[in-house]
Amino acid sequence: MGVTGFRGRVVALAVLIATAVVAVLVVVSHVLLSQVTDADANALAHSRAEAVAANVAVRGGRVVLIESGNEALDTVSWVYADGHLIDGLVPDGDVARVDALVGSGQSRTTLVGSHLLYARPIRLEGHHVMAVVRVDLTPYETSEQRSLTMSLMLGGVVILLAGAVAHVVVGRALRVVHDMAALADDWGDHEPGRRFDLGVPRDEFGELGRTLDRLLDRVDNALADERRLTDEIAHELRTPLTALRGEAQLAQLSGHRLAPESVLTEVDRLNTAITTILGSARTRIDGGTRCDLRAAARQAIAGRSIELAVPADVDVAVATELVVAVLSPLLENGLRHASSRVWVTARIQPQGVVIDVLDDGPGFDPAEVDRVFEAGVTSGDGHGLGLAVVKRLAASAGVAVRAIADGHGRVEVTFPTPEAIA
Repeated sequence: MGVTGFRGRVVALAVLIATAVVAVLVVVSHVLLSQVTDADANALAHSRAEAVAANVAVRGGRVVLIESGNEALDTVSWVYADGHLIDGLVPDGDVARVDALVGSGQSRTTLVGSHLLYARPIRLEGHHVMAVVRVDLTPYETSEQRSLTMSLMLGGVVILLAGAVAHVVVGRALRVVHDMAALADDWGDHEPGRRFDLGVPRDEFGELGRTLDRLLDRVDNALADERRLTDEIAHELRTPLTALRGEAQLAQLSGHRLAPESVLTEVDRLNTAITTILGSARTRIDGGTRCDLRAAARQAIAGRSIELAVPADVDVAVATELVVAVLSPLLENGLRHASSRVWVTARIQPQGVVIDVLDDGPGFDPAEVDRVFEAGVTSGDGHGLGLAVVKRLAASAGVAVRAIADGHGRVEVTFPTPEAIA
């Protein structure tokens, strides 16, 4: 309905423009033709008057016609000498107008019905002579009417052709747009990676193809972000839920009640992980946020066998929850790959506080060190999401994180200080 309505509006606009152009052309052509026919009628009247004047002369003191006897001219030309008609037959309906023209003594033109009357004085010494001629305007008016009718008919044909051409052209153009939209919808459902790839736009359809490619890219990226966020949340849920399940199974096997403290700790950790990931997916951490780095690191360690060498009274410009969410996956990754030891150190640099999470395991492969933070990249039996979560959370707060291949496990995290971003 929308396409049909748009096509109808375009066709209506084309017809309206064509009608306006045709109307202007018809009016202009009719005016020009009227001027031409008027000029022709006046020229014919002057020619007749000149011919009549050439045949008038004075003989024996009287005004006479040198050549006469043409009865056809008697009804369209008349000669008056000293107020008396000396040649021609004036129709009764024209007598009053002819007498008025003769009495004026000047060259004058007047219309009587469908006829043109023209009076011309003839200079003869001692006499007042006037020649009056009549021109029938009916042939000229008929010609004008025929020309106007033909112009209107031709204009109507032009308007119809303009509407038909506009309908066909717009229909074809909209068919191309419809086909492109249908392809984009089909690709979005079945092959989201496909694109039009029309190259450098050379016309409006090229621009449309490039726009649709960009739209599909944005949709694909949005879907990928949604899947990634879901995977990251699921990954963060697995560890606390595993701990809760282990505590519950242990209590079941031992016959003891489940310790409330351990349950609350894991639930709090679960809530913190979900809140932090969702918060980082929506917005960046506020620049005025700050926390004690040592206290946040202790919270991330959560009683595990990890050495901590972070000086006291060091503040960073991120929230405690985010420090915990960034360090926890790194510590778990270190514990998973360490031979016997995991430790955390801190260095204060001009750009911020650098935290090193180290273990005595085999470390990162130098060929893969630049890809370890990509989702799905793992050196063990995990899902490859832990470090990807760290990268997302770090990027949300302007925290730099990188893996270093130096023979052992080492990840460097740089937290900005309040002074550095002030």
